[in-house]
Formats: sequence, structure tokens, C-alpha cells
Amino acid sequence: MDAGRASSRGRGPRRAPHAPPASTAPLRDAREVRAELDEPTLVVRAQEGDVHAFEELARRHQDALFRVAVRITGDRSDAEDALQEALIDGWRRIGTFRAEAAFSTWMYRIVTHRCTRQLRTNRDTVPVADVGDQRAGDGSPERAAEVDAEMEALGRAVAGLPEEQRTSWVLREMEGLGYAEIAEITGAGETAVRGRIHRARTALAEMMRAWR
Repeated sequence: MDAGRASSRGRGPRRAPHAPPASTAPLRDAREVRAELDEPTLVVRAQEGDVHAFEELARRHQDALFRVAVRITGDRSDAEDALQEALIDGWRRIGTFRAEAAFSTWMYRIVTHRCTRQLRTNRDTVPVADVGDQRAGDGSPERAAEVDAEMEALGRAVAGLPEEQRTSWVLREMEGLGYAEIAEITGAGETAVRGRIHRARTALAEMMRAWR
């Protein structure tokens, strides 16, 4: 017998190569993956029809948008309605977004327009007391009651401002946005925005004089 054959037979049957071990890492949830995407990527996906990408964008900004809506409308229920309608508008119009401004600026514009409609529909809105989030004082019940009363008074004063002044003042003083960004949101010139905020500050200072 040929020595080569004998040697080959002596080794026994050939074994199939081992398959690579299956991964033990858990499959990542699609929401977790979307949460790690940057905003421009999510915008592009949303413009391609990915509703989940738009939902992620909305999730990132909804707290700030709702806060603005509450402060402009003065009513949580109206703010919720305005925000929901604004998000629907945003999804329908996402194809028109050209990234000339930040996505948040674009959504602020839609929300403020919806809030303005709410204000014109419901002129009898009672302002909420949380126009300001800061609570200062020595912690005593008397001081806390005084601060709450002052915040309620400020809420009523803000509600009494003309719509254009109120929106500009809220975006500047409560949200800390710059004049240029407020101009982009409201569609007014930067000079007009500065004028509105100045008039709002003057009016509020007069209305809040009793608390000084």
C-alpha cells in the first residue's frame, strides 16, 4: 500500500471547520440607535419619510417647545394643543426645511405661530403661575407665598402684553435666545425684535412696580 495513502487513512475522517461562536451581545433597540444619531442625519431620514426619525427629533426638543408654548399661551391645555398641532405641521412640512437655521429654531417658529392662533381664538386665557421657574427666598412659608403671588402677578402681566411683544420677550428672557434667532423665529427684523423686547420690559416694569 502506498505510504501516503496509509498515512491519510490513519488520520481518520476529516472534520468540518468550526463555525464562529454566536454573538452573545444583545441586539440593540432601534430607538437606542436613533438616539445616538446626530440631528442632521435624523433630519435627512425624516425628509426621506422616516417618521421614527422625526419622533426622535421631537423627543429631543419637546420639553423646550412645550415650555415656550405654556409661557406664550398662559394655559397648559392650550399649550399642549398648540404643541401637538405644531409637531403635526412640522412632520408635514419637514421637506421644506433647508437647514438655513437650526431645526430647533424652525420648530420654535411653528410653535409660536400655533400659539398665536390659540391666543386669537381664546382671548380669555388665564395665565399660569409658572412664567418664571426660579423660586427665591429664605424658605419660610410666608416668603414662599409671597414669591408665588409675585409669579402669578408676573404671569398676568405677561399675558397682558401684545402678542408680538409677549412672544419676543418669552424667547429672550425666559429661553435665553439671541436677537437674531428670535428674528428668524418671528419673521421680524432684528431691530423690530429689539424694539418689542424693550417695550415689553418697560411695560412689565411698570405693571410689576408694586412688587419692587
